[in-house]
Amino acid sequence: MSDTEHLRQMATRFRGFLPVVVDVETGGFNSRTDALLEIAAVTLGMDDTGSLFRKATWNFHVSPFEGANIEAAALAVNGIDPHHPLRPALPEDEALRRVFREIRREMRELGCTRAVLVGHNAHFDLSFLNAAVERTGIRRNPFHPFSCFDTATLCGLAYGQTVLARAAAVAGLAWDSREAHSASYDAEQTAELFCRIVNRWRDRYEEDVQRAAEAGEGQS
Repeated sequence: MSDTEHLRQMATRFRGFLPVVVDVETGGFNSRTDALLEIAAVTLGMDDTGSLFRKATWNFHVSPFEGANIEAAALAVNGIDPHHPLRPALPEDEALRRVFREIRREMRELGCTRAVLVGHNAHFDLSFLNAAVERTGIRRNPFHPFSCFDTATLCGLAYGQTVLARAAAVAGLAWDSREAHSASYDAEQTAELFCRIVNRWRDRYEEDVQRAAEAGEGQS
């Protein structure tokens, strides 16, 4: 495998991490007390040119954990009725296990050692994910516990916008306000933005890594 081909492997591009885009819809802002109501995860692939692309989406509605707080203001934003009789909600542990199973499968296929959460204001999503893992006692969490990629920051750099809808508009993505605040829709839009930003830097990344490697060889 040539140096260029090596750099165009997912297991190489992010130091062994598999980026997985996650969006959660919740009953408030406090991950310890407020309900996790929906979670979506989007996996990414890499083609032969080293460009990222959006792959599969997994989306699950989640039953509020016992004693969970749910704010009316949060429901007004995400449009979720957590007690609707036709809502196909799963217990937290089952929803997380289904998501984690797919992510671990992707990690094995791509030779990655761990997943890293990508999100828009990513620490919010990661905090709810970590809190749910702690509540349910799940031991095999594929995600790094504190590292993440935040597209709010990346979009501020690339597009001068930190709001998801505005960044999508500058990036030339279609935006449907009726679908916004659905976990799957927001995760997929975030994935598209992340791919576009990373792909914009692809050539510069390869040049810089190869230059650093050559400099290191010259010093040895």
